[in-house]
Amino acid sequence: MSPWTDPSWQAEAHAWIHGELERLGAGVVGPIEQPHIVPWSTVMRVPMGDGDAYFKANAPELRHEAALTTLLAALRPDCVPPPLAVELERGWILMADAGTRLREAIESERDLDPWLEVLPLYAGVQLDLAGHLEELLALGTPDLRLATLAAKYERLLGELEGLSPEESRRLRALVPRVAELCDELAAYGVPETIQHDDFHDGQVYVRDGRYLLLDWGDACVSHPFFTLSVTLEGVIAWGLDDVQDAVDVAPFRDAYLERFAGNGAGLVDACKPALRLGWVCRAVNGHLPGQPEQTRTRLRMFADGRP
Repeated sequence: MSPWTDPSWQAEAHAWIHGELERLGAGVVGPIEQPHIVPWSTVMRVPMGDGDAYFKANAPELRHEAALTTLLAALRPDCVPPPLAVELERGWILMADAGTRLREAIESERDLDPWLEVLPLYAGVQLDLAGHLEELLALGTPDLRLATLAAKYERLLGELEGLSPEESRRLRALVPRVAELCDELAAYGVPETIQHDDFHDGQVYVRDGRYLLLDWGDACVSHPFFTLSVTLEGVIAWGLDDVQDAVDVAPFRDAYLERFAGNGAGLVDACKPALRLGWVCRAVNGHLPGQPEQTRTRLRMFADGRP
């Protein structure tokens, strides 16, 4: 049985939700639903008199999301909504309804241009958090800075199940290349900071004309440009009709990079190693026991990338 479907755990979560909402002078007006259950997290929808709230619980490896979201909301409440309540020891979060997902907004309007606003907004959050590295790490945010990445990549290869002998040899032969790309990227002098690591159109919401950046459970401390692997190559490049390389991502990349213009020259060139290393970061950071296929796919994205 999944821990998220255990009746005693559900009763405990429900009691906490009711208690926190009562403390806030609100109440639950209908049955609590649980529409999202995956091995690493679950989400419950909580009907209230003035709209829904959402409860999220994470696996132990991701419990830092509650503390991280609290910090991000304190520093950037304009785009990271403050939680209604958190339970830091268990990593529970209760959030107000954030509105419409960017994914549905883009599908409805048939327009990718909102990303031209979202990416600079997110870059601003990264720049604002660059001076808070020790605080981020103290909260339990994973450390995937450039100086650590090659060793963690090599360690992952020793733990990962399901690699063929040929694929294992190929990936192990790339350990020196990971180190070289990290050194190359470090030379551009862009400060390391918070990195969402799964920044797609299901993690951005639109409410009252504002973009809200949510779901920080996969976030790590690393090179900011690693975000672009998922956002540009994994989402925007596929366009409105899910066709690979249907969209020129350069304008979206440049909108993001504009916020970093004061942090060194040649940032377009810096994106080349960053886009490739971003898949290494995603593989290392997102690997969970019993979930090897996603990790293998991300490693192939790295291995098949351009030099």
